[in-house]
Amino acid sequence: MLYKYELGDKVTSKDAEILTHLMHMHPEATEKIGPGIESFSVRTADYGTRCFWVNRVDGTTEKFSFRACY
Repeated sequence: MLYKYELGDKVTSKDAEILTHLMHMHPEATEKIGPGIESFSVRTADYGTRCFWVNRVDGTTEKFSFRACY
């Protein structure tokens, strides 16, 4: 799923449903979700890699690894 999006793209609502479910299984879910999830996007991460970012309802963002969710 990560590579079907270009960097900077917002994730579709269908894929966001899956990511929301995964996010709740993240060991740091409370910190990652914060005040609530508005959407997800794909952006760059450390060392030029790409990852999902959660865009929160308060306008802040946080990167997360889906691999940490399972």
